[in-house]
Amino acid sequence: MSTAAGLLVDQTVVNHAGILDYQVAWQLQRETLDGVVAGTTPNTLILLQHPSVYTAGRMTKLDERPVDGTPVIDVDRGGKITWHGLGQLVGYPIVKLKNRNDVVGFVREVETALIDVCLQFGIVAERYCERSGVWIRDEKGDRKIAAIGMRVAKGVTMHGFALNVNPDLTAYEKIVPCGISDADVTSMQQELGRDISIDEVLPLVEEKILAALTKVIS
Repeated sequence: MSTAAGLLVDQTVVNHAGILDYQVAWQLQRETLDGVVAGTTPNTLILLQHPSVYTAGRMTKLDERPVDGTPVIDVDRGGKITWHGLGQLVGYPIVKLKNRNDVVGFVREVETALIDVCLQFGIVAERYCERSGVWIRDEKGDRKIAAIGMRVAKGVTMHGFALNVNPDLTAYEKIVPCGISDADVTSMQQELGRDISIDEVLPLVEEKILAALTKVIS
């Protein structure tokens, strides 16, 4: 499905954008947000993958960036630095919140949806109260399987979540992911010990995220 079209599901347009350059997707987000704020565009969930790119939220410190000069895109979301790349399913919910002040509640719904996705594949993940995103915590240590970074403008959300399905995790070695130095990053493929594709995961992510959005959108 092209970036200009989508399927209306539960009052939300789902846009399967394929593989999209980060800057192009960021512009798509801004244009969609303007339309949702103006009431000319319905609530929209964009699902895609990015070619390899590092993005830094407003709280990123200098010593958390790549030490080898790898380019980083500074963005207007919260949080710190992260990586996006092929094998990672990224979702951008551009939606008008029922309660524009309850950003934390919105993030919790997204976390819960992604936890449910992991559980459906036999991965026991959980919320980590002191840290955003979705985590696996066991005798092997703490490791993050999904990152979340949001921004709300005029009651409408942008940016979103990134679920590691089968990416090359060595990309995280150049940075301090999300500013957390005492935990690892993992993927569904690594946890399952078998091959798993974006196509296998995408329908369930779409289903769970849409169900979560129905609880928070106006």
